[in-house]
Amino acid sequence: MEYIDIVTKEGKPTGKTELKSVIHQKGYYHHTAHLWLYTDKGDILLSQRSAKKTICPLMWDVSVAGHIDAGETPVQGIIRETQEEIGLTISETELNKIGVFECFQSYENGIIDNEFHNTFIAKLNVPRSQLIPQKSEVEALKLVTLEEFESLINTIENNGNHFVPSNKSYYLFILNEVKSVL
Repeated sequence: MEYIDIVTKEGKPTGKTELKSVIHQKGYYHHTAHLWLYTDKGDILLSQRSAKKTICPLMWDVSVAGHIDAGETPVQGIIRETQEEIGLTISETELNKIGVFECFQSYENGIIDNEFHNTFIAKLNVPRSQLIPQKSEVEALKLVTLEEFESLINTIENNGNHFVPSNKSYYLFILNEVKSVL
């Protein structure tokens, strides 16, 4: 049973928690954590969402993402999710928080997902081969160059199963943030 803190439409705590399933059914606002991992060479790690996911199965997207559990901070949430989803231990000092982004979307399957993405970037300090995808969450992992990442963003409307088209400005922001630290 996964409980999540409910927040206002401005992202402020309400003091209430609810089951993740109820949050998505009722469209309550809540926080998630995103981590975009990059290499010294400027490659970005993408995760393919598991085929079992109810939202965007098999879509390639952010390196690590997940809901922040009730009572967790965004930093605690992303450290936990990174360990769970790809078997990577990361410390708070490695994380660079680059912002909080609104992502309010409804899906055909009835899910109303009103999320605030607490977004971090960090350098990937181990080879891709050492990462262990959590099968219930991650189908596969791949590294793409900055040029490939930019091309996927620029062709977002017709690039198949990469990225959510309505989030194009978010992805461009990520690209520029990673470029700025390389």
